[in-house]
Amino acid sequence: MYRMYIQKILFPITPGKLSVRINGKNKTLTLINEGEVNLIKTAGLTDITIDELLLPAFRKYPFALTEVKAEAKKNSARTKKTEKFRGAEYYLEKLEAWKKKKKPIQFKIVRSSPDGRNLLWDTNFSCTIEDYEIIEDADKYGMDVCVKLKMKEYRPWGAKKIVKKKKKKSAGKSSEEKKEVVTVKKTRPAKEKAKSYVVKSGDCLINIAKRQLNDESKWSKIYELNKATIEAEAKKRGRKSSSNGHWIYPGMTLKLPS
Repeated sequence: MYRMYIQKILFPITPGKLSVRINGKNKTLTLINEGEVNLIKTAGLTDITIDELLLPAFRKYPFALTEVKAEAKKNSARTKKTEKFRGAEYYLEKLEAWKKKKKPIQFKIVRSSPDGRNLLWDTNFSCTIEDYEIIEDADKYGMDVCVKLKMKEYRPWGAKKIVKKKKKKSAGKSSEEKKEVVTVKKTRPAKEKAKSYVVKSGDCLINIAKRQLNDESKWSKIYELNKATIEAEAKKRGRKSSSNGHWIYPGMTLKLPS
C-alpha cells in the first residue's frame, strides 16, 4: 500500500508510476599521461516526475484514500471516525497556491504491506513544483481530472555571516605582519524539550503521529526514536519482534520527535 502526501495533505489516489531521478554532476577530463579520468562531484538535485495523478471529480472510489478524522461523541468518552471526501477542485487549488507562493513544499510517499500492518519505508523530499499540466479527457478519465506533475528537490541555502578578527600586535613585529583570523558564525536553534506520549488501548503509531504531530506519515520517526523500547516490549510479550512498530502496548511511554 502506498500513500502520497504533499504538505501533509493525503492525495486520494496514489499514482501508479513515480519516477525519481538522481542527477549526477561528475565531469570527465583527459589528462596528458593518464588519459580519460572521472572527476567525482556531489550529486545534483533530484527530479520527481508523476505522469498520471488522478483526481476524482465528485465521487469516491472504493480504492480511494481519504483522511480519517476522530471526533468525540456527545455524552460519551468514545470517539467516532469520519472520512472526508474532497473533489478534484480542492487539490487543483492547492497546487496553484503552492506554485504561486514560490516556497518549497514537502513531498512524501509512505509504503506499507498490502494489509497495512507492516510499515516499510518512505520517500521524503523538500521540493519545488516546476511544472504541472491539467488534463481532462472524457474518453479516458470521464469527469475526473488527471495531472502531470514535475518537481525538483530543494536544498536550503543562504549567505553566511563572516566576522574578521585581528590578532594583537606582539612585540618585535611590525603592523605589516599582523594576521587576520576569519571565523564563520553559525546560529543553532534552541533545543526544545523532548515530548512524550503514553500509549493507550487501541493506539497505533500512525494514529499517534496523526494526533500528536498532525502528520500520520511521521510514524516511522516515532518508531526509530523508540525502536529499542518497542522491540523490548514486544519480546517481553512473547513476540519475536514488533513488526516495525505494528505491535505497541498500553502504558508504554514513547518519545515524540520535535
